[in-house]
Amino acid sequence: MADEKVSLQQLDEDWNRALAVVAHPDDLEFGTASAIARWTGQGKEVTELLVTRGEAGIASMHPAEAGPLRTEEQLAAARVVGASGVDFLDFPDGTLEYGLELRRALARAIRTHRPDVVVSINFRETFDGADFYNHADHRAVGPALLDAVRDAANRWVFPELADEGLGPWKGVRFAAFSSSPRSTHYTPFTEKELATGIASLDAHEVYMRELEGFDHPAMLREGAERAGERCGADYAVLFEVIGV
Repeated sequence: MADEKVSLQQLDEDWNRALAVVAHPDDLEFGTASAIARWTGQGKEVTELLVTRGEAGIASMHPAEAGPLRTEEQLAAARVVGASGVDFLDFPDGTLEYGLELRRALARAIRTHRPDVVVSINFRETFDGADFYNHADHRAVGPALLDAVRDAANRWVFPELADEGLGPWKGVRFAAFSSSPRSTHYTPFTEKELATGIASLDAHEVYMRELEGFDHPAMLREGAERAGERCGADYAVLFEVIGV
């Protein structure tokens, strides 16, 4: 345990703007939202970017109905943590593929929002502390996001973005992915910020109701406590930080 505490560094918070990029509504709310609540409480600007609207995520509901509903639930969740805004790229849920189309869309968003850092969730094959296989959409978004950061900085990659008035943005300092099995950093948070994170997942009311018998407040609290034990904090979320 002592070695783990030494190896994990507190995430740098000397920045002003973050772009939080995930595949689906609810992805950020499974742990990262408490960190977002901390950052917005510090006066930082955090914008959320959803690659899909999560329309394939409710088995009992047709995607044409689920997509708008999950959009509204994500907007409500973002308000809880004080996010500056929420954008959607409208890629199809469940069938994301790494490629130029996704990289271009993410590079466009990075040039639009001009963040200092980008935040996402784990794209590795498994999660920290769990052995189930990660969702295909998550595994596609992570590498595309890392490449898009570099694309956004290069005027000769996707030059058509400049025709849209979006010049290169070289200001992204690092990318942080929560719940990775290769975590390197942590962000601590308070009981109040944990409660805010739980409330943001509560906002996904219909989606969570579909997960019968799932005690998400207990899961979020236990996960935050376990992460905190690894870095000497009451509660925390762990990140794999990758320089860009």
